[in-house]
Amino acid sequence: MDRRRNPRVTALLPVRVWGMDAYALPFMQSAMVRNISSNGAVIQGLSRLVRPGEILEVQFDDEKAQFRVVWAGEFGSRREGIIGIERLNSEPNIWDLNLCHCSQLVAEG
Repeated sequence: MDRRRNPRVTALLPVRVWGMDAYALPFMQSAMVRNISSNGAVIQGLSRLVRPGEILEVQFDDEKAQFRVVWAGEFGSRREGIIGIERLNSEPNIWDLNLCHCSQLVAEG
């Protein structure tokens, strides 16, 4: 059973991510969003290790928002470089998509 609170849509969107890594070193890099919901996303392609609870800034096109890392793939696992993030309540939704409509199209397709 899927425990997600919001519809999730598969996407491949280029983003810039910056924040502090697991060693308290600042970083900024390009990555890809793998899927999105109104409150979060899964990002792949991170070369830096980050820990759950860390706050990262994510930029998509000209829009930016802060997200909390909910989970992070472990080093050496098949999820290495992949993180799940959740948008902070005070931050804007940077994904310019109607996610409910996209979810319906995927389900019908």
